[in-house]
Amino acid sequence: MPFEQHRDIFYLSGVDQEESILVLFPDAPKEKHREILFLKETNEHIAVWEGEKLTKEAALATSGIKTVYWLQDLEKIMFEIMTQCDTVYINTNEHYRANVETETREDRFTKWLKDKYPAHSVAKSNPILQRLRSVKDPIELDLMQK
Repeated sequence: MPFEQHRDIFYLSGVDQEESILVLFPDAPKEKHREILFLKETNEHIAVWEGEKLTKEAALATSGIKTVYWLQDLEKIMFEIMTQCDTVYINTNEHYRANVETETREDRFTKWLKDKYPAHSVAKSNPILQRLRSVKDPIELDLMQK
C-alpha cells in the first residue's frame, strides 16, 4: 500500500513525507519550540533506495516551520517540552467508520507518550482540527477549485 500522509499533518504543514511528526506548542517558553517538525534524516543512500526525502532546508521552504529536527532527536526534545506542559493533544483517527485492527504508528507513538509521561493529561486534537479545517480562506478555496 503506498504511503499517504495524514491529512491533518499535511493540512498544517504541507509536508508529505512518511514518519513525520508535527509538534505545536503555542505557549512554549522558547519561541523555537512553538512549531517543531521531526523528519526522518536523509542522505544519498536513502535517496537512492527509498526516494528523496526532505532536508531541513526543504522542510522549512515547504512548511514555513523554522525548527526542524531529525527523528533521532525526538526523545530529547520531547523531554524538554514535556517539562513545560500539562496536557498533550494527540491526533487520532476519529472517523466513525474507522475500524483499524492493526496498531498504527500513531497508536504506538501515543502509547509511548503515555507510558513515558504518565502524569500528563492526554486529549484529542481532532475537535480543534475539525473546527480549523471547516473554515476555508480564499487561498484554500482557490487551490481546491483548480
